[in-house]
Amino acid sequence: MNFPAELLPVFIFTPLISAGIAAILPWSSVRRILSLLVPAGGVLGGALLLAAVSGAGDSGDAGTDVLSTGIGQFAGGVAIPLAADTLSALMIITTSVVALAANWFAEVVGENRARFFPAMTLMLLGGVWGALLTADLFNLFVFIEIMLMPSFGLLTMTGTWARLAAGRAFILVNLVTSMCLLAGVGLVYAVIGTTNLAALAGAAGPRASGATGSGFDDGVFGTQWQLWMALGMVLLALCVKSGSTPVHSWLPRSYSSTSPTVMALFSGLHTKVGVYAVLRVYMTVFDGDQRWALTILAFAVAGMLIGGFGGLGEASLRGVIAYQMVNGIPFILVALAFLSGDAELMLSAAIFYMLHHMISAAGMILSAGAIEETYGTGRLRRLSGLMRRDPLVSTVFAAAALSLAGLPPFSGLWGKLMLVLGISEDTGWKVWIGLAAVVVASVGALLSLLYAWRKVFWGRPMDPQDMDPTLAVSGSMTLPSAALMVLSLVMFLGAGPVSGWTRDAASGLTDTTAYVEAVLGDPEEAVGVVLPTDVLMTPYDPSDEHSEGGDR
Repeated sequence: MNFPAELLPVFIFTPLISAGIAAILPWSSVRRILSLLVPAGGVLGGALLLAAVSGAGDSGDAGTDVLSTGIGQFAGGVAIPLAADTLSALMIITTSVVALAANWFAEVVGENRARFFPAMTLMLLGGVWGALLTADLFNLFVFIEIMLMPSFGLLTMTGTWARLAAGRAFILVNLVTSMCLLAGVGLVYAVIGTTNLAALAGAAGPRASGATGSGFDDGVFGTQWQLWMALGMVLLALCVKSGSTPVHSWLPRSYSSTSPTVMALFSGLHTKVGVYAVLRVYMTVFDGDQRWALTILAFAVAGMLIGGFGGLGEASLRGVIAYQMVNGIPFILVALAFLSGDAELMLSAAIFYMLHHMISAAGMILSAGAIEETYGTGRLRRLSGLMRRDPLVSTVFAAAALSLAGLPPFSGLWGKLMLVLGISEDTGWKVWIGLAAVVVASVGALLSLLYAWRKVFWGRPMDPQDMDPTLAVSGSMTLPSAALMVLSLVMFLGAGPVSGWTRDAASGLTDTTAYVEAVLGDPEEAVGVVLPTDVLMTPYDPSDEHSEGGDR
């Protein structure tokens, strides 16, 4: 199927223009319709994009089709580069689904009626889609900042003291992280002369440094290590924004203090865009370099264990869920430590798990939100016996818990099974550590969710003196989360086609040739593009800075 590459900017401009319209229009009904219509359009547009780039294109090769265009298109190839492959299309579809479900829930509970709520959610979505499509590090920073601007307002919109305090922490962390990201991007440009991801392909990988085995080559110490430091700042900033361990502690406090709608949006959009960017940068620029595998594995194992067992110490339902978000990130990023075996299978597992986690975590958050909106509290000690009182929302929560724990019949089973198979394809003692961490962390997650289940859904019904006996979670509040869990069930039943798409996406990450060719075209005609080999294959000589004829 043909999808004109020139239409890629529509994914960015549509939500941003709609956000402007929603901010100006005085009619609440139109604003609310826009907040539902745009993400629904994103699902359709993402599906058309997926049909165009996945499977077999003109060449018939799976996972090799990339659409690329540039905003601006000045002479010499100067433009804001956008590129879409299977991974981008899958992420656009899933982020649209989560945004649609969250805004649907906001409509039911009345949150969508706030004057600027629809505009801020649409602006957030525009930044997300831009970050998923950009092929440039600087523009990635710009789109992440577009995401952050409405997020500050969404986080503190209700004005409660708890949410204002959480908002301060969120703002402080993200402002510092944004400075780190911008500094890293600037240093990348200073070292290598471009921030274009395609031009940077392999620049920090083993082939560029000339390293063999597991050691580091000092022959290009100057430029190579400068680039590593610059890209390290970029990856650090992205890891903080995604809530990766050990820079995760801000996430449970900030996210669990927001409204359920905003928490679902942040879980499915904010954190996963950060993870997507880490995968894209590491596989493109570092070429999946396995010299960092043990470092990645150490942080991933720590994150799995902290996220798995951290929920046992929480006092609120959404506090427990927040640690499931922390637990989900390392299950995705651990793939980068096991690329020596079947890299495509490992990355396919990570992508499948990421899509599953976006849907299942959002479903659990919205089901918990329905309980909180109905009973006015999410505190574990104040809720009890909801399985008898509210069987529908209890069933939805149980389904989400099964999915996040990796149990059938939901998508989490295939995600974790694929991870286990991918890890098993590698060699060495790190395989046993990885497998043990997956099993132990899954048990920890199950224990945390069982802890919440026992407190909230099991036991005696709440005392009528403490809680109005006529109160019950409405079906309309439960529908958005139920729809997400039905989708998780569909992913379980249709794991074959979904895993085929994720395999295509993984193929595009492991072999970046099509991505580079689509974005750069003919690099010789581009302005300001310094190919990595031109810089990194020449040993650094400090005397060059003082040589006759000017600065290096």
